[in-house]
Amino acid sequence: MGRELAEMDAAAAAVYAACDAIRPGTSRQCFEGTEEELKETRNTQPCLFATELASALVLMNRGVIPDAAAGFSLGEVAAATVSGMFDLETGFRLVCRRGELMQREAEKHDTSMAAVVKLSPEQVREICGRYPEVYPVNFNCPGQVTVSGLSSRMAGFSADVKAAGGRAIPLKVKGAFHTPFMREAAGRFARELEKAAFRERRIPLYSNMTAEPYTENAAELLSGQICSPVLWEKLIRNMIADGVDTFIEIGPGKTLCNMIQRISAQVRACSAAEYQAEVGKC
Repeated sequence: MGRELAEMDAAAAAVYAACDAIRPGTSRQCFEGTEEELKETRNTQPCLFATELASALVLMNRGVIPDAAAGFSLGEVAAATVSGMFDLETGFRLVCRRGELMQREAEKHDTSMAAVVKLSPEQVREICGRYPEVYPVNFNCPGQVTVSGLSSRMAGFSADVKAAGGRAIPLKVKGAFHTPFMREAAGRFARELEKAAFRERRIPLYSNMTAEPYTENAAELLSGQICSPVLWEKLIRNMIADGVDTFIEIGPGKTLCNMIQRISAQVRACSAAEYQAEVGKC
């Protein structure tokens, strides 16, 4: 993840070098890490942040300047950094601490996550209501809601999803993220944010918690989203209503692009690599 980016662009390589100076081994994990290693959220979060910031910097250095920013879950810290709220070092230190705190809480309980497809949010909420400590956590796009909770409840939950005409797909993550299981992590992260240097945002930044642009309660929104659902579909619809018509995903892969295309066929969504390839042909 990110190796080609670092090899082709000095600015991207500098991002990885800066992250390695703060957290040695970050670039090695990005470029060579095993699936098992990268499942650990204490590793996942710093590696994704580094790759997202490297990609964003390459685009911006080539004249692709965003009019607004949003990030999915941990990506919101990267989006906050792109918006100007944090400098690179502050954003990276925060995301490292976020990953550590969430890992600590994940290890206290046997929990897991699954993506539910082919059911409405209302149906997913109703089925979750039958299972204590199973929660709808990511409202991704039409026909897709991620749930999180105790692993011991998941077999019964999945069976009920199937009976309702849907399918529950287990995710390769360890932890009940965006649930009450993460309240302590959210509280500790709020205290980390109290020590962080906030700067003025250059562009609007949209919140996972509210699906609206940030106002003055940035620390509350960034900490609260750790134990609150990600309102991604509503967030994207609000960005579209506010005039956004082109979305560039700066992380590895096209997961968010695919979600956005399911939310609206009237906007364009592409990966950073696809966008750079198109620009190179012009």
